[in-house]
Parts: sequence; structure tokens; C-alpha cells
Amino acid sequence: MAGIQDMVSQLDQLIEQATPVVSRGDWHYNQPYQSQAAVFNNRLEAAIMRFAHSGSAYIEQVKQHRGKPLLYKFPEIYCVAVGMRDDLRAGWVETVVELVHAETYGDYLEMADGLLGQGYKDAAAIITGTSLEVHVRALCVKHAVSTDLPNGSPKKADVMNADLKKEGVYDGLQQKQVTAWMDLRNKAAHGNYAEYDQAQVRLFIDGVRAFMTKYAG
Repeated sequence: MAGIQDMVSQLDQLIEQATPVVSRGDWHYNQPYQSQAAVFNNRLEAAIMRFAHSGSAYIEQVKQHRGKPLLYKFPEIYCVAVGMRDDLRAGWVETVVELVHAETYGDYLEMADGLLGQGYKDAAAIITGTSLEVHVRALCVKHAVSTDLPNGSPKKADVMNADLKKEGVYDGLQQKQVTAWMDLRNKAAHGNYAEYDQAQVRLFIDGVRAFMTKYAG
């Protein structure tokens, strides 16, 4: 895997090349610039997938935008790349990646426990949220609830959560709790770190663990 400085350098180059295109107001209907946007979108997405660790907010955001028209997708992927570049440059990602890849963690929630214990509440929240979303999807599969929209694109976690409640897998109170957990995860993923504290992440991890035990996938 490339070193942190190599990652920053490569992202810098791609972002520098893509900035004049994404900054244009007419790129989406100006054919030469639209073609350039498609190329830069693919290159930025490939770089994010290559550099980010599994389960990271960067990869989750890329997945959320797949299948969307280029008009909406390209600016979002560009912003994800800029955010990842800035986090790498600040040294935050390097520290968390070292902890995430430690062999002492048996699963995502153990990983989140370890990160929280080291003071990385934001990474712990993101990883717990990823674990929650994976489990919600598994519950849908178990109970024959579709995980795809009619157009074939994957459902978002909040939609699957509502569908599970409709099918009686769990009640409205549990649905509201899952929604609250997903809101905390989204705050972490979008950098709103001041809107929750370490104690809330502790409750988040413990709550998701109990939820996964009660509603086995």
C-alpha cells in the first residue's frame, strides 16, 4: 500500500486537475468538459477505493453515489477526495488506519471499542454505524425484504429500517432507535464531531451490540 505522503501527492495531483472542471458552471452540458468530468470522476473514485480502508466513511460515501447521474456524482466524489486528502495530510487517518488494521480486533464492534478506548470517538462512531448498516441489510435478506429499489439501486439504511418495521421484524420504538443511531453515524461521517460526545458513542456501540444479539441476522 502506498505511504501516506504518496497518497496525499496523488490525490493532490488529481484534485488539481479536476478543480478547473468541477468549478465551471457549464461543465455538465458542455460536451468536452463533461467528458473530462467523467474521466476525473472515475480516477478520483478509483483513488479513494485504493487508499481508503474497508468500512471507512470515504468508501461508504463513494458507494452511496454510485448509479447517480454524473451531474450529481462528480461534485460529490470530488468533495470526498478533498476531504480524504485533507484528513491524510493532517495525520488523522494514518493513526486510525494503524489501529483499524491491528490484529487484536475480532470484529467491527471490537474495533470500535478499541478506537473509543484510544480516544477516537469519531472513527468508532463511523465503524459502529457501518456494522449497524450491514446488520440491517442482513436482516432484510433473512426476512425476504428487498434491499434494492425498483430501479435496481441499493436502498439506503433508513429505507431498509422502515421496511423492517413494516414487516413486523421489530416495532416502531426499535425503528426510532435505529434511526437515532444512524443519525449519529451520519454526523460522524460528515464531520459534525461536536454534535455528539464520547459517552453517546459508548451507548451507540453497546446498543448496536444488543440490537444485533436480539435481532440475529
